[in-house]
Amino acid sequence: MSQSRTPRNHAVLRPGDRITARALSPVTGSPLTVPAPDGGLTHLQFRRFAGCPVCNLHLRSVAVRHPEIQAAGILEIAVFHSPAGELRQYADTFPFALVADPGKRLYAEFGVESAPRALLDPRVWFHVLRAVLRSTAMLVRGREGLPSRRQPHGRLGLPADFLLAPDGTVLAAKYGEHAYDQWTVDELLQLASRAPQSPSAPR
Repeated sequence: MSQSRTPRNHAVLRPGDRITARALSPVTGSPLTVPAPDGGLTHLQFRRFAGCPVCNLHLRSVAVRHPEIQAAGILEIAVFHSPAGELRQYADTFPFALVADPGKRLYAEFGVESAPRALLDPRVWFHVLRAVLRSTAMLVRGREGLPSRRQPHGRLGLPADFLLAPDGTVLAAKYGEHAYDQWTVDELLQLASRAPQSPSAPR
């Protein structure tokens, strides 16, 4: 579960690196401290734009297993490079925090980039088809809206996952090679099971 081997323009975070604590404001709910201040772990995942069909496909798999993630002592947070107003319409459909980063400040800090291979890599095509079919069905049923046509940061964002210890140490990191290249829930839980336990961490 290491970071991508592809060269990047920004600094890549590796296991053992440490981030500084900061407050993040979800589009709904109270501000969060990252890393989690209660001795638990934090899973910070970077997605693309609000309403991204590929992102929604993956996040649904995270949502249905969120109780398992919580039971493992993991705070789940998903970051998007869309304005809060666009992202807020999706917040009620996910049981974890969604954070808007339209200036891509966090993306730059964590070394998360965009590239044509996000959608051109053949490994993503099947998932794109699944995502479009799902989103079309949800749109017809009136359960989801269309994403904004205007995407200032484009549609070629690459996902990334970071598992953070309570002191901000990066325990594991993954930089996606295409738009659907991220940890599965099983992989996340496996990584968390190997993490050193803080005395105050949930059991």
